[in-house]
Amino acid sequence: MDTKAFERLKQNSQHDQRQEFGCKTEVADTWKQPPHLVKANTTPGKAAFNLPAYMGERQALVEAALERSISVVYPEKIYESMRYSLLAGGKRLRPILCLASCELCGGTIEMAMPTACALEMVHTMSLIHDDLPAMDNDDYRRGKLTNHRVYGEDIAILAGDALLAYAFEFIVVHTKKVPDQRLLQVVAKLSHAVAATGLVGGQIVDLESEGLQNIEIETLNFIHSHKTGALLEASVLSGALLTGSDDKILQQLSCYARHIGLSFQIIDDLLDVTSTKEQLGKTAGKDLRAQKATYPSLWGIEESKRQAKKLVDEAKAKLAPFGERAIPLMAIADFIIARTY
Repeated sequence: MDTKAFERLKQNSQHDQRQEFGCKTEVADTWKQPPHLVKANTTPGKAAFNLPAYMGERQALVEAALERSISVVYPEKIYESMRYSLLAGGKRLRPILCLASCELCGGTIEMAMPTACALEMVHTMSLIHDDLPAMDNDDYRRGKLTNHRVYGEDIAILAGDALLAYAFEFIVVHTKKVPDQRLLQVVAKLSHAVAATGLVGGQIVDLESEGLQNIEIETLNFIHSHKTGALLEASVLSGALLTGSDDKILQQLSCYARHIGLSFQIIDDLLDVTSTKEQLGKTAGKDLRAQKATYPSLWGIEESKRQAKKLVDEAKAKLAPFGERAIPLMAIADFIIARTY
């Protein structure tokens, strides 16, 4: 597609977006970081890095952008269902990884925010579908009833479908001051992370492995490097792709992301057996009841903790060439193994 044709597609989609979804024309202009959120203790440098402040500030920016991203128009029920799950809270880890990666590579929050929102839309889709009776059959997510328990299975499926489709449109329509070729790279990376080459492929092997004895560690790694890790990797790489980073930088960030992706899942498995529903905001112990292979079931709790720590250490080592610019991503890696939810 030539540049003029691509620009016409963006303009036409933008017009449709304003008419049908009620979004403002210049939404991206409101994604610039407010002055009161720029604090010395969240700037990488010699001073101690304050991760809670860094995460909290960017989480607030993401929440505000997500709130504006979808309006309730006719047919109201589908938009209400989409917003119900999209705005239900959570760590917003994937959007924050995208923003941090973009900033590390010389980009801005403004240029990355549409992609950050799209990543959360895709993640939310995966949660809605994962909670369905045909999948993990869960009643609670982020401390609230799951989407299908509120709106029914039919609406929940459609809400997930709508969020997935809208995510790609959102990137193309709302990203400003980024060359079209880079947007195509981001869309391709995200598509690859969601398809049978990523999230869907991991989910299929996960379903096929339920109840099986003697699952190999290679199979478990395949499940989670695809079901969980692929979208985390896309989150990190998309931020860098928006800046036009070269292959060497992309490779370093890819290695970082793959390591934290598996570490994230190991900790998830540990929390499933060591935490309560109130702590997690979702049903605890469901993997054991579903007879799913997990890292603790293969390695035990202590070895799982050791492996998670090893992966994070290796992830941080991949960022060493970036120096102080990588402090936020390094701190996020530490957060992944220290988290309790």
